[in-house]
Amino acid sequence: MINSINQTATLVLTNEEIIEENSSKSINRKYKVIKRSFDIFFALLGLIALIPITVIVKLVTLLSGDTKSIFYSQTRIGKDGKEFKLYKFRSMIPNADEVLKKYLKENMKAAQEYRKYKKLTNDPRITKIGKVLRKTSLDEVPQVLNILKGDMSIIGNRPYLPREKYDMDDYYEDIIKTKPGLTGFWYVSLYADSDCMKGVA
Repeated sequence: MINSINQTATLVLTNEEIIEENSSKSINRKYKVIKRSFDIFFALLGLIALIPITVIVKLVTLLSGDTKSIFYSQTRIGKDGKEFKLYKFRSMIPNADEVLKKYLKENMKAAQEYRKYKKLTNDPRITKIGKVLRKTSLDEVPQVLNILKGDMSIIGNRPYLPREKYDMDDYYEDIIKTKPGLTGFWYVSLYADSDCMKGVA
């Protein structure tokens, strides 16, 4: 009798677990569909804004004598650790790496700052239009293409560089569970904290 009751109880609990698991999966699927729809909708709006901004940036860049591409791509860590190319408007001079190497060699204080923050307060590589783009965050607008491709989301974690993987330490596995975002809590926090701002790549 007792064995029969135990078997019945086990069967009930197992069925409840299955129902709960299926319900959880159903909610998760619905959430993903809604979130993806949200991303696509706002990315399409961003794409409409991207066209005139691109024309203006290109004209200003050409007038400054710079004929190189106004777009810039950089490898970032995405969902499940998969790397992808993140798009931005180029805000630096074409030979930025060579200029940086020379500048850091000639300026010890700047070299120490760059080693610590991976960013310079007075960066000689940034163009005039680049300063405006960065100040207004318009250099991030091309990332709507990443969102449409499915590499990113409107809201999410910061898109980390591969070299920052070890800096994430134990948080890495949690961070790569979701897509990186165009904006998020990290973005608001960085703008609220000027010291943290220096650490943004």
